Amino acid sequence: MRLSTLTDNLNYIELVNTEDFDSEISGISYNSKKTQPEDLFICLTGEHVDGHEYAEEAVTNGACLCVVERRLNLDIPQIVVSDTTEAIAQISDLFYSSPSQKVNLIGVTGTNGKTTVTHLIQKLYEANNEQCGLIGTLGHKFFSEDSYHDAKHTTPQAPELQKILYDMNEKCIPNIVMEVSSHALAQHRVDYCDFNGAVLTNLTQDHLDFHITMNNYFLAKAKLFDELVAGDFAVINADDEYAARFMEVVSPTVNLYTYGINMPANIRAENIKFDNEGASFICDIMGTKYPVNLMMNGMFSVYNVLAALSVAVATGMNIEKCISVLETIRGVAGRFEVIVKKPTVIVDYAHTPDGLENVLKAAKEITPEGANLICLFGCGGDRDATKRPKMGAIAENLADRVIVTSDNPRSEDPQQIITDILAGFKSTSNVIVEPDRELAIKEAYKIANANDVVLVAGKGHEDYQILANETIHFDDREKVREIFIGA
Repeated sequence: MRLSTLTDNLNYIELVNTEDFDSEISGISYNSKKTQPEDLFICLTGEHVDGHEYAEEAVTNGACLCVVERRLNLDIPQIVVSDTTEAIAQISDLFYSSPSQKVNLIGVTGTNGKTTVTHLIQKLYEANNEQCGLIGTLGHKFFSEDSYHDAKHTTPQAPELQKILYDMNEKCIPNIVMEVSSHALAQHRVDYCDFNGAVLTNLTQDHLDFHITMNNYFLAKAKLFDELVAGDFAVINADDEYAARFMEVVSPTVNLYTYGINMPANIRAENIKFDNEGASFICDIMGTKYPVNLMMNGMFSVYNVLAALSVAVATGMNIEKCISVLETIRGVAGRFEVIVKKPTVIVDYAHTPDGLENVLKAAKEITPEGANLICLFGCGGDRDATKRPKMGAIAENLADRVIVTSDNPRSEDPQQIITDILAGFKSTSNVIVEPDRELAIKEAYKIANANDVVLVAGKGHEDYQILANETIHFDDREKVREIFIGA
């Protein structure tokens, strides 16, 4: 991309040192240490770091152009813009020739369920003989049987995201389903992405350390639906507390589909039953009823399947084929994943009050009469502290025994996080406190009988633990196998 392409398309305040300069830009960088020769360097201003302070290092490493919010004392060309977090999205889209406009792009947002729903949608496309790429928390995949390609965020920063979309274009993948986080929406990472459809799983408390209020959290999520245009589709969970507000955001020219269990909806689940093998229900799709027998368990799995089937309806897929493939799916890594069978040990990513409540209810459904449900969890440091006592109260209410431990404490004192969690308990008589997560899993092993169910919640698929001064390898699934079966 040449400088003139930027100056012709980008809204800028001032051009500095750009006279007679129109060299080729070879890449986009916002990390000075990773800047390569002939890269364009964007000075992002974030919560903790100001990229302007690293512009000189980027120039030393070969940056040929800086995009800034204020003029810097540098000899290379500069483009001054009002907001670099907005500019990086447009620049990335321009650099990769607007790849999202060449595919059918579906965004899935919500507090819980995004990962599972995107994986289900990918499977449904493939069941209907269409290739579908996936972008999300676990990484990105060009097809469902592909291995995950690493991702740093649920939704990547704009340059990485547009590069992934470009690569999927190059492989002629016509459909892409993507997890869209509230951070990504608020921080403009998905600006200039041309979404053809949007899905809401739910909206419950999370990320208030960033959004401050639930209304701000809603407004961030709502951006995905507000930008849909005529002919696009929106899928909304009718049972969610915020459903009506999301529906108000959707333009009347957008095709709207609702799903649910309790409220009237286009796609509904009726006569829901659970057992050790999974969930079964009757799915009413606009008046036509289909029996569904899942190998996945829990009410949240029913909601996730309804969301995926709603996309199938919105895009004209063969519903019988979709149900057939859904009935063969056992789940997604770290999402209600059964690791050991006697006792039953489940690892799940639940790290919000609503998420923990949902998985505990699902675990309770499969806990034999007379057996105990044991819940092991912690809360992340440097994150919304108000959810900690709420999660404690939920664990006390639904589990027979609770083990409170560390999650990713980051820079916070693990003991303080635990103290915050314990504030939600009425009584701690059935609570074991063990800050060391490995030792906590060993405590679960000591107290669990063969018929008990143990839920290890909070980290799911993650294979690391973030401490104050380092990130160590730690995988709940590995530790559970090692401790419970010696594998």
